[in-house]
Amino acid sequence: MITCGVDIGSRTIKVVLFDTAQIIDAVIVNTGSSPSENARKAFYHALAASNIERGRIAKVVATGYGRNYFKEADATSSEIICHARGVSYFFPNVRTVIDIGGQDSKMISLDASGKVNNFVMNDRCAAGTGKFIEMVGLMLDVPVESMGDITNGSDNTCEISSMCAVFAESEIIGLVQSGTAVDIVLRGVFRSVAKRTLSLAGKIEFSPEVVFTGGVAQISGVVRAIENETGIRLQIPQEPQITGALGAAIIAVAKT
Repeated sequence: MITCGVDIGSRTIKVVLFDTAQIIDAVIVNTGSSPSENARKAFYHALAASNIERGRIAKVVATGYGRNYFKEADATSSEIICHARGVSYFFPNVRTVIDIGGQDSKMISLDASGKVNNFVMNDRCAAGTGKFIEMVGLMLDVPVESMGDITNGSDNTCEISSMCAVFAESEIIGLVQSGTAVDIVLRGVFRSVAKRTLSLAGKIEFSPEVVFTGGVAQISGVVRAIENETGIRLQIPQEPQITGALGAAIIAVAKT
């Protein structure tokens, strides 16, 4: 039996094909201005790449911001539940999930069976999200994929105190104009993101076994910043963006 999970996020769409035991294929594309159409294209691209006909898919479960608009879905599921199931597949013993995506960040507490105990989400402000980091990259003329290399090799940082994306932008402009090096500014940004994310920890049970997921988990500077703030070594899936889609595919197995 083959199932499919489709996670339509604010920045990217993830499609995972699952055979009840392992991942067959995973596709990640930009959400763009037509989320439903781009999700449909990604879904059929995944099928074609794996040489699987639509009729062989027993169940499709959609999750994420655009889950209710994906017409190919047989059912939908909360992104919190899907992330929990996907993370538990990779890391059965983990009890805390930090997920930072394009426009929100969330922290999820899991029980021994991998089910959601509690969660808290920041989706009210861009600060601390992938969108904020992209904005900083444009300001500093540094591509996101180059940020990790630029910030390697030193711990020198600066303080960015504002918890608001607009005011933080003003702080960054001031730092650059005063001659602060780009790598130091970036470390300050990453530290700010780490602190803002970890401020959520007081609202749930925070375990020392932590998995970091979402697109921002691919930025090594943010990983180091969170590890420095917590003293905890984060566990990161090989592909940290697909846990929601994988969880949806796993949930689809139970729905067949």
